Amino acid sequence: MLNITYHGHSSVQLGTENKSLMIDPFLRGNELAVTKPEDIKTDVVLLTHAHMDHILDAEPIAKANNAKVVAIVELATYMSWKGLDTLGMNMGGTVDLEFAKAKMIQAFHTSGIVLEEEQRIMYAGLPAGYIIDIGGKTVLHAGDTSLFGDMKMIGDRHQIDVAFLPIGGHYTMGPEDALQAAEWFNAKLTIPVHYDTFPAIRQDAEHFVEQLASKGLEGRVLAPGESISL
Repeated sequence: MLNITYHGHSSVQLGTENKSLMIDPFLRGNELAVTKPEDIKTDVVLLTHAHMDHILDAEPIAKANNAKVVAIVELATYMSWKGLDTLGMNMGGTVDLEFAKAKMIQAFHTSGIVLEEEQRIMYAGLPAGYIIDIGGKTVLHAGDTSLFGDMKMIGDRHQIDVAFLPIGGHYTMGPEDALQAAEWFNAKLTIPVHYDTFPAIRQDAEHFVEQLASKGLEGRVLAPGESISL
């Protein structure tokens, strides 16, 4: 069985009976989040890219849980400088987390860490998504991305049970492109993420799910803090 908890924005927790992983923890900076970093219990933290709305709570959660942080090599190195246990990987690679396997796939976005005091931006590797085998299910987290044609190839090559797709627009693809991505990934269940956190990414997620249904696809909106089991 797979347990899924949505923590708002792009933060997703996937768990089995006694193990879990957390993707892109961003709780303190999200007014819609109902969970605090200190409430999270997890074994692994996966990061898709280095933007602050995806890594803000990685350090406190990883330290509190003695959790391993998995990310692209450059971002993993940066996190290791903070005293975290990290595992760096790269595009197309798969890591065995014992209770899950995570394959890194491409995303079309940017990735960098803004150092305000120094007025410079530090390169943090490429942005990514993940295909995760856990609890007998295959889960795709697209990360922050625009629409790209290889999504169809990914969908053709993997039988995806759940896909988490950004729909906010402005910084990622919006609902129209996300609808096409959902068709190409062809997951059994599509869950929208990365919307409503900021004014620039306000979207009607329920309408997006209705559009999925019109294409013969199942979708579901999860509220921050809501869990489901598959």
